Amino acid sequence: MTVPKEMPEKWARAGAPPSWSQKKPSWGTEEERRARANDREYNEKFQYASNCIKTSKYNILTFLPVNLFEQFQEVANTYFLFLLILQLIPQISSLSWFTTIVPLVLVLTITAVKDATDDYFRHKSDNQVNNRQSQVLINGILQQEQWMNVCVGDIIKLENNQFVAADLLLLSSSEPHGLCYIETAELDGETNMKVRQAIPVTSELGDISKLAKFDGEVICEPPNNKLDKFSGTLYWKENKFPLSNQNMLLRGCVLRNTEWCFGLVIFAGPDTKLMQNSGRTKFKRTSIDRLMNTLVLWIFGFLVCMGVILAIGNAIWEHEVGTRFQVYLPWDEAVDSAFFSGFLSFWSYIIILNTVVPISLYVSVEVIRLGHSYFINWDKKMFCMKKRTPAEARTTTLNEELGQVEYIFSDKTGTLTQNIMVFNKCSINGRSYGDVFDVLGHKAELGERPEPVDFSFNPLADKKFLFWDPSLLEAVKMGDPPTHEFFRLLSLCHTVMSEEKDEGELYYKAQSPDEGALVTAARNFGFVFRSRTPKTITVHELGTAITYQLLAILDFNNIRKRMSVIVRNPEGKIRLYCKGADTILLDRLHHSTQELLNSTTDHLNEYAGEGLRTLVLAYKDLDEEYYEEWARRRLQASLAQDSREDRLASIYEEVESDMMKPLYFQLLGATAIEDKLQQGVPETIALLTLANIKIWVLTGDKQETAVNIGYSCKMLTDDMTEVFIVTGHTVLEVREELRKAREKMVDSSRTVGNGFTYQGKLSTSKLTSVLEAVAGEYALIINGHSLAHALEADMELEFLETACACKAVICCRVTPLQKAQVVELVKKYKKAVTLAIGDGANDVSMIKTAHIGVGISGQEGIQAVLASDYSFSQFKFLQRLLLVHGRWSYLRMCKFLCYFFYKNFAFTMVHFWFGFFCGFSAQTVYDQYFITLYNIVYTSLPVLAMGVFDQDVPEQRSMEYPKLYEPGQLNLLFNKREFFICIAQGIYTSVLMFFIPYGVFAEATRHDGTQLADYQSFAVTVATSLVIVVSVQIGLDTGYWTAINHFFIWGSLAVYFAILFAMHSNGLFDMFPNQFRFVGNAQNTLAQPTVWLTIMLTTAVCIMPVVAFRFLRLSLKPDLSDTVRYTQLVRKKQKAQHRCMRRVGRTGSRRSGYAFSHQEGFGELIMSGKNMRLSSLALSSFTTRSSSSWIESLRRKKSDSASSPGGGGADKPLKG
Repeated sequence: MTVPKEMPEKWARAGAPPSWSQKKPSWGTEEERRARANDREYNEKFQYASNCIKTSKYNILTFLPVNLFEQFQEVANTYFLFLLILQLIPQISSLSWFTTIVPLVLVLTITAVKDATDDYFRHKSDNQVNNRQSQVLINGILQQEQWMNVCVGDIIKLENNQFVAADLLLLSSSEPHGLCYIETAELDGETNMKVRQAIPVTSELGDISKLAKFDGEVICEPPNNKLDKFSGTLYWKENKFPLSNQNMLLRGCVLRNTEWCFGLVIFAGPDTKLMQNSGRTKFKRTSIDRLMNTLVLWIFGFLVCMGVILAIGNAIWEHEVGTRFQVYLPWDEAVDSAFFSGFLSFWSYIIILNTVVPISLYVSVEVIRLGHSYFINWDKKMFCMKKRTPAEARTTTLNEELGQVEYIFSDKTGTLTQNIMVFNKCSINGRSYGDVFDVLGHKAELGERPEPVDFSFNPLADKKFLFWDPSLLEAVKMGDPPTHEFFRLLSLCHTVMSEEKDEGELYYKAQSPDEGALVTAARNFGFVFRSRTPKTITVHELGTAITYQLLAILDFNNIRKRMSVIVRNPEGKIRLYCKGADTILLDRLHHSTQELLNSTTDHLNEYAGEGLRTLVLAYKDLDEEYYEEWARRRLQASLAQDSREDRLASIYEEVESDMMKPLYFQLLGATAIEDKLQQGVPETIALLTLANIKIWVLTGDKQETAVNIGYSCKMLTDDMTEVFIVTGHTVLEVREELRKAREKMVDSSRTVGNGFTYQGKLSTSKLTSVLEAVAGEYALIINGHSLAHALEADMELEFLETACACKAVICCRVTPLQKAQVVELVKKYKKAVTLAIGDGANDVSMIKTAHIGVGISGQEGIQAVLASDYSFSQFKFLQRLLLVHGRWSYLRMCKFLCYFFYKNFAFTMVHFWFGFFCGFSAQTVYDQYFITLYNIVYTSLPVLAMGVFDQDVPEQRSMEYPKLYEPGQLNLLFNKREFFICIAQGIYTSVLMFFIPYGVFAEATRHDGTQLADYQSFAVTVATSLVIVVSVQIGLDTGYWTAINHFFIWGSLAVYFAILFAMHSNGLFDMFPNQFRFVGNAQNTLAQPTVWLTIMLTTAVCIMPVVAFRFLRLSLKPDLSDTVRYTQLVRKKQKAQHRCMRRVGRTGSRRSGYAFSHQEGFGELIMSGKNMRLSSLALSSFTTRSSSSWIESLRRKKSDSASSPGGGGADKPLKG
């Protein structure tokens, strides 16, 4: 840290903690953390957060006001509260207040109960954690304290298997050299043990009396959420000591295999890194949500227009007609003109017509989404028996978006592959090992190979390890120096922890499967890593125990892409061993190794072509003088308070670069590790491709490895027209390669006669339109350095146009940030839903950026799962998630919304027509209780059942015919056009619902000759007609009948009649004479045959056009789901006939096996012109028929609109 000029030089030299910044840190602006051991009085000056955590939101006193405040931040709830206030004004309310308050209170109560339940469990969890016991050193004595009472600066004692109470600086432990072992599963999901080490100056403080006298002060970074970084300095005894993440025990970790340890509390409670990482993730909304918000605004505008029309009508009527009736229909006292009467009438009609946007819509949507999420969680076909891991919907808001995905961005390692690494081949000193050849010199395949190499000479060998080339073991036994140095590097250059449970039985704990595979290979070939301390590594080399002094570990990260260790051997020689990516290490080799470099490069290309993961191994000797000077500068960099990471990276870069001839890197060779494909990956990718989903692989592996995996999983095929490879190192090179790729695609389309002509330079929109429709199949492969240029602002559109025209895209050598940038690019310019899937921490940014994030619970912990919206254990489950659950969720939600808007417009618009016949007086057609119960009792459950359970085709057919997925991608089932169709049908129904009974009642009489027409009888007739019509309509809309559907539909009808008769009964009248005055009205009305004929006529006229239209559409222009359902019926019919034929006995001789073995054919179907085919392939290519050509035309239109730079909105809600 910087020492001010006025600070005495002796203090600067001694490293005493500076005291000029001892100010109270303001919340959110803390610049540094200062903690002094065993000095609560000093630490309390800074008012740091206590160790009490609070994840709950409410308490008993604040729950009601805070929860209501949160709920009324929803526009819909505020809108209905506003309506309720209007209804409390007598001059404008023609409805009782309970018609609005009952559904509003119901919705608020349901939400409040849910929030209260969630918060109760949060309280329970908080109390359980806060009341855990911990041993705290207070006044020289260890005392039991609750976690909530632990403070910054306290010294805590932890024992084996205990959770860490706060973020601690490790001071000492029961293990030698201040080591301790921790498990970080609650932080990052990794179950492998990790090692932490106390700095040497405090590692001897194991005695209580010594710890009680410890008064060191730590100055470090402020609280943050970076789990893998820590920068600080300990000031003690007039010296300062650098602190790093290796010295820290973070809250949430568990102490393992360590009897005890002591730690100094640095961060407590909400300041701990665990709690800093518990912030809310970005809220994601579906395209249907965004569309619904737009439509609700339109409906509100329509509501206002209807209110204005009726208000104008009221003013005119009062002025022209109403004045004649002032004697017995006087205006209210506040009304003094026809204009003011119209103004009041406007607000009255806003109240009456508000049911076009019922509050139950939002609750119903959430219930349906919750049901869909449970279906995903309960799906046994997405349950991994091997790992005992079910699929999990970690959010309930994105289910229908799963049915609209167009782009999938996938990691490779651990997502497409198993991430279980096997040492397969290696190259040592220019010779390749791992292949087995027969007597003719041909490479033997796996099934033709002899027995694997016998490692029985090595009692410490891993019996599970298999290797097939005996020549490598012979080279080891014969003492080949490069081979020995090769395996010596593998046994030293790593961060693996060794555990020996029984004599001779070693267990390795590796942070990555790659490291574990390499150390295990060295172990079997005689270089056995046995143990490590902070300063030593012990290796048994061919049975001889050798201890190396560990001088430095230069750890791996995504930027360095390499790892090095500096060790001193027993002879005193200092050597740096390094392993890393070929793109990094090969450039650092001296030119004298060119021949070896060429042969090793050939081997690397060969290995990568086989889909193997490669690493290059090299070493260099360091002289004592240079190392001492370098170590001094490394210590200075580690003590720096600012830019410590950058300074250390620069120091590491220096020692690993070839700047000190003749002390240059010596190439040892390369390793090749196999990471096999997961089961079902090729089939899944093929199926998703048939569903018109484009799959992009974003991987950090080298190009050859990624390309080989691409061929293995059928993303790339030999039948492709061309595979474009972009490897340019400059902006101009990348732009030229992309331009040539686009020209080739367009020229190829022109050659095959598609009608395209490429003349000169096309505009962006025209070129994109051409590229989207090119003939042939193309693939694009681009390297990370080329991608960096392609993602620049002036070239990103060119890259996107080229990539989107390709069937498959593979991006190699990409960083986690580049993965997120590629996803963001597609979201920005394409009107398409994106899905990102990965399994590791390097995929988190990509998963969070995409519309939908899917985490694979694999070998790399659960960071990706924790950041995801959906998770499961194998990539193959993605096809079921999208093609079954996603498609059904989209279909159900769309049908639900269409029906919901239809039934509410049919219900509400009757009031509008009635306004022209009641002097625009805001009189309602229905009884006020019917208005209250219509959406929450009479019609709620049937539409919920359809929204939760409906299917168009069974799950097997959804997987068999992936083309069924396309309507969701084009948003065909619910868009603005479908919305207006539903509204038009609702208005049409309301017209018939009002005018047919109105016309009948004008002349109808009862059986005794008296006039039938009266207000209450008319209301009962219209209401009954409405409930029957919407019930029949939902019966027509239901494609998959269950017992629940039957119960809800017919049960709702029965409930309607039960409530109707109850409200007109003597019993209710006796109890509430002022509320239920019309005794016997329902019984008298429904006893008239004329009323039932009117209801039947209204139902028939409302429903028959719908039935006729659907029949004609099914006959003339069926869509693919109709065709699949018809195919299924034909198959069932054939099976039934086949069973019947088998039961019929035969007499006489069998003259022709052909005649008796055939079933009924498809002659009738072929003659009908539908030309049905039963093969999956034929139906999957259904788009060539006229019934789906409209999908292709819409897709082209959508591509045209999405290609224009000005219209590329990720924010626009509607696709197509």
